[in-house]
Amino acid sequence: MIPKHKEKLVLTFNKAAPEDINFLLELRKLSMTEHLLAAGLDYDDEQHKARILEYYNDTYLLNLADKAIGVVKLGQMADRWHIRQFQILPDYHGKGVGTKVLSLLQSKAQSVNMPITLNVLYQNPARRLYERMGFKVIGENGLEYQMKWSLQ
Repeated sequence: MIPKHKEKLVLTFNKAAPEDINFLLELRKLSMTEHLLAAGLDYDDEQHKARILEYYNDTYLLNLADKAIGVVKLGQMADRWHIRQFQILPDYHGKGVGTKVLSLLQSKAQSVNMPITLNVLYQNPARRLYERMGFKVIGENGLEYQMKWSLQ
């Protein structure tokens, strides 16, 4: 259940464990299949799992009231942080979760003087969220936009 006041949204981040892979597979299929298909990519479960397992040590479950509702995979490079994956269960879209997560990441990144980058598929409406949160398109690769949030 989402609180009526989005500012009271209390999220926790927990390092993903091996037993979380089934949740992450279901999450990825629910949140990404439509956008991948729009990009001409038809992934099977093994391809989804390969993406989940890539950089698995950077994977954090997003929890609301002790229930896993999403994932953020955050790579910390020497010159920036890179959001490798960011997915939220569709039932929680439009309820302030994405804004809250990005706000928390931006606050932490600002405290260590790091910009944040990410890639988003051309057809993925999450681009609007990223733009609203101050990310700018800095390039594209034929499949997705490359975006960057710079320190204010």
